[in-house]
Amino acid sequence: MITETSIQEFKSSIRGGVIEPDDASYDQARKVYNAMIDKHPRMIVMCSDAADVISSVNFARNNNILISIRGGGHNAGGLGIADDALVIDLSKIKYTRIDPQAGTIVAGGGCTWGDVDHATHAFGMATPSGVISTTGVGGLTLGGGIGHLTRKCGLTIDNLLAVDIVLADGSFVKADKDNNPDLFWAVRGGGGNFGVITAFTYKLHPVSMLYGGPVLYELSEAEEVMKWYREFIKDAPEDINGFFAFLMVPPGPPFPEELHNKIMCGIVWAYTGNMDLAEEVFKPIREFKKPALDFAGPLPHPALQGMFDPIYTPGLQWYWKADFVKELSDEAIKEHIKHGSKLPTMHSSMHLYPINGAASKIGNKDTAWNNRDTTFSMVIIGVDPDPANKDKIIDWARKYYDAVHPYSSEGAYLNFIMDEGQDRVKASYGDNYERLVQIKNKYDPHNLFSVNQNIKPSS
Repeated sequence: MITETSIQEFKSSIRGGVIEPDDASYDQARKVYNAMIDKHPRMIVMCSDAADVISSVNFARNNNILISIRGGGHNAGGLGIADDALVIDLSKIKYTRIDPQAGTIVAGGGCTWGDVDHATHAFGMATPSGVISTTGVGGLTLGGGIGHLTRKCGLTIDNLLAVDIVLADGSFVKADKDNNPDLFWAVRGGGGNFGVITAFTYKLHPVSMLYGGPVLYELSEAEEVMKWYREFIKDAPEDINGFFAFLMVPPGPPFPEELHNKIMCGIVWAYTGNMDLAEEVFKPIREFKKPALDFAGPLPHPALQGMFDPIYTPGLQWYWKADFVKELSDEAIKEHIKHGSKLPTMHSSMHLYPINGAASKIGNKDTAWNNRDTTFSMVIIGVDPDPANKDKIIDWARKYYDAVHPYSSEGAYLNFIMDEGQDRVKASYGDNYERLVQIKNKYDPHNLFSVNQNIKPSS
């Protein structure tokens, strides 16, 4: 039992504030991006700096309280929050510092990718992230980081230079190639298993204007589009990234009225090369087949990053299933079309993200992320604002996944799955899992950081 005195002493040590179940702000504070997650933590610590994080880790450890770590709160399975836990909320640790000469940015652990993109774009630079700008930097980075710049610049972890991290014993250390290199290896794909990261340092690239956006085709053309896409993206210049999707056209501008609520297939492109050559580069894309809708054109990098934010607002119901795919076979394509043509709601979708190009040039053993030899990261998302549709979106996503899983690889991108058990985690790390266990034994032998895609210590 935690005494009231110890709680008051702890609260007095926290600058950012502590929210408890009886507080008026509790129900709002415990919400995460996925409204399907409904957890009731013991307390939520709104950490304002590393000192608050250290105090929180020490208090939870000394009082045997479960810890969860929340950055942006976007985690598919809602792993930023847990019942009866002490939530270390990093959203107040929100700052950026750019060194334009070195080409680097330091981002606080509470930043979103929108914060990072805003800061870097002013300098004509960017670092790889995802495809939704409200996503927190921490969760996406620690899981790997797949997005619009993957083929050109690699995964987010391939551009991570250093982290500041609070360990399970309350100590504060830096991890990079020279300091705690084993820990630095582990956090590049190993999730939140090793500590609470209060700052990330990233390498920047000269990316400012892109040529990109969605290009949509009729559903009846999906087989032809998917077969063309799998060959084109395999050998495309690394300046070109594009992910395939089944989607339902949103019922509003800028989409033409005749396409509203229509299920279609498409590719969301992002070209980072010379803008003067963009039209020439896109010639083979446009010559392949005339699309029903072509929104590809010049736009600032942050505009593409935030393009889908108005559709995927916080508070929707989400159900995720995912796999890695080495070969998109004709048989798999048939199953994709069968289920992708039956999207249950406007927000539901299936995406295929390419993992080749720059991301494939780093060895599987060089970071904890063990899937450099895969071709695509597939994700199936059942999404809807109405809790009454929960069973409908779950049923669709599961049936779709069951149909295409036999054509997939072992494991999945862990940022794209919910709680699927220890075997799934092991499969996703493959040959790197045992090394991760040894590092977990060293830095978190009692598994204080367990609310995650957990790597269990052997001790």
